[in-house]
Amino acid sequence: MKSLKEQLVEDMKKAMKEKDKMKLSVIRMARAAIKNVEINKRKDLSDDEVVEVLAKEVKQRRESIEEYKKAGKENVVKDLDKEIEILSKYLPEQLTKEEIEKIVDEVISEVNAESMKDMGKVMQIIMPRIRGRADGKVVNNIVRKKLS
Repeated sequence: MKSLKEQLVEDMKKAMKEKDKMKLSVIRMARAAIKNVEINKRKDLSDDEVVEVLAKEVKQRRESIEEYKKAGKENVVKDLDKEIEILSKYLPEQLTKEEIEKIVDEVISEVNAESMKDMGKVMQIIMPRIRGRADGKVVNNIVRKKLS
């Protein structure tokens, strides 16, 4: 099975041949982000670490969309949506709210969490389990609701 980085290179070549400028630019940006992390960590990234980088890129775009919507820049919002769509193909399937709630319930009972004081313990165990498959803000909100 190909690594995620190899898949990105392959898809980049395909986008070049198809003259798909948007896809090409997004994949190049993703590869640059991965390369920057590799340089900073001074090691090659595993597929899990690549997923983290790509999830971070998607998260940045989602946050930017909110700002551009407020500014009324619909054309930029459309471009960011396309970028998110392209990047999402490389991420694991996202968990539904119900699936996240189930994982949160399991972890809360595992660590016997009873109040907001235990939020750190709960989040520390949940995040590695769902890495790249759910937005941390969503998980955080669900944990807050369950513990309060």
